[in-house]
Amino acid sequence: MKRRNTPSKTAVLSALERANTALSHDKLLDTLAGSVDRATIYRILNRFCEDGIAHRIVADDGKQYFALCEDCSHQEEHSHNHFHFRCLQCDRVECLTTEVSVNLPKGYLAENFNGVISGKCRACGSL
Repeated sequence: MKRRNTPSKTAVLSALERANTALSHDKLLDTLAGSVDRATIYRILNRFCEDGIAHRIVADDGKQYFALCEDCSHQEEHSHNHFHFRCLQCDRVECLTTEVSVNLPKGYLAENFNGVISGKCRACGSL
């Protein structure tokens, strides 16, 4: 479905493009400094997920983060079955590029996988 391009949608997309990490709704709200209201950001993020522009990450802290999809247009089936990493020190959330598969018992069909590893990122965990 073709959606209208609005200033709010453009602002949220630009913020996600500039951030080289996944962003929470609260972080987006701060980044946009009141130019887009809370409810509109939620709607836009949900549409981005529906349209394959972004994907939702539910981290181990229960908070939702959103990251832009990369190379998804080349896939027949939209999938984000990869791990994510959340830094416990700086709260950065990023996609790890390694795809994973889960072997389920006979009769089960996986439709979604959300794996989050938490610890310290390269910048915070440097020895």
